[in-house]
Amino acid sequence: MIALSTASVYPETTAQGFELAARLGYDAVEVMVGIDPISQEVDAVRHLADYHQLPVAAVHAPCLLITQRVWGVEPWGKLEKSAEMAHAVGADVVVVHPPFRWQRDYARGFVEGIAELEERTGIAFAVENMYPWRASKRQMEVYVPGWDPSAHDYSNTTIDLSHSSTSRSDPVAMARRLGERLRHIHLTDGTGSAKDEHLVPGRGNQPVAELLEHLAGVAFDGHIVVEINTRRAGTREARELDLMESLAFARLNFATAPEPG
Repeated sequence: MIALSTASVYPETTAQGFELAARLGYDAVEVMVGIDPISQEVDAVRHLADYHQLPVAAVHAPCLLITQRVWGVEPWGKLEKSAEMAHAVGADVVVVHPPFRWQRDYARGFVEGIAELEERTGIAFAVENMYPWRASKRQMEVYVPGWDPSAHDYSNTTIDLSHSSTSRSDPVAMARRLGERLRHIHLTDGTGSAKDEHLVPGRGNQPVAELLEHLAGVAFDGHIVVEINTRRAGTREARELDLMESLAFARLNFATAPEPG
């Protein structure tokens, strides 16, 4: 299943994300709960999925800096609402970032709290790899208990290839460490910049094809979600071409595992 994150069409809307995903041939959608009011409304998301006959594979909880006040300011409450939306629209995954270090109460017991939420709700909370914040030659660790989910006891995780680029880590090695705990992929690319670039797959220097081949080889049955930045596309046509190229890249490289040797 190759899905499209509605974040990939920003500044267009969640509704336009569904429309583009359906028209371009994606199998499903990941809903980024954000500042677009439609993304916050369960009935609206369910209507879009029904209208376009396109399933919702995952819900991305509102844990970005710009969504700190979406669905209130209490982080665990946001995750509860994300699980409620996931159940209502038929998604089996909620994507979540680890806490910022200044979210002390939320960070305390985060790993155990995620496990409890999964057991109680039946939804997989796939904790995403993040990255240190870098400026010049300095960097700061801003995520607790850490930006690398393979270092912690999560049952379900997400690898984002733009984040692996920014952290200058190897996503294939991370995938091997995670094994069956890897549930979700944010398919994108980067050049190792301190910025979180979210390039079209193949336009950066990340081993995107190698990761997809590895996943095919281990019979990965989670979600592969295109999450790219098209804000600079300039036109609707250019945005569509970026989304089409990303989908073609995913299908080509995930089609078959390489022969041994």
